[in-house]
Amino acid sequence: DVRWVPYRESLWVTVARTGMIALVVGAVLAWRWGGHGRGWVGRWPMAALLVVWPAFGGHWVEVFFLNWVRPRISGARGVQVGVRVLAWFFGGVGLAVGVWLTARWLGGVRVRWWPGLGVGGVGFVGVELVAHFVLWVRGRASFYDGRG
Repeated sequence: DVRWVPYRESLWVTVARTGMIALVVGAVLAWRWGGHGRGWVGRWPMAALLVVWPAFGGHWVEVFFLNWVRPRISGARGVQVGVRVLAWFFGGVGLAVGVWLTARWLGGVRVRWWPGLGVGGVGFVGVELVAHFVLWVRGRASFYDGRG
């Protein structure tokens, strides 16, 4: 029988880390979008706000899996991996809806096409795999070693 230790982190640490991610990724997105006369700096706050969804919201998708889902399913590695990837996928779909609704509500980002919610799910799974790879390389508990 596997005993999982609940994940705990200070809210301030979470806000600082995800806030920095949103600022940096938002700057890159704003620069890539271009300014069309206003410059990328003018788009940076909105881009950073949109990135808060996968950064801060994504943290809570992971915490939901670790503290609520994981203890309630089989401890078998295959089950843990499969359910976790599904949690990331469906969490990513929800976060994509949040990004899309926020962009529409703010009106500053014209979404010319919407590739479908599955892209948000697959994209979030990819982001989580990269983030956990970095944790694993640094010797921290991660998806790859079964400890995180």
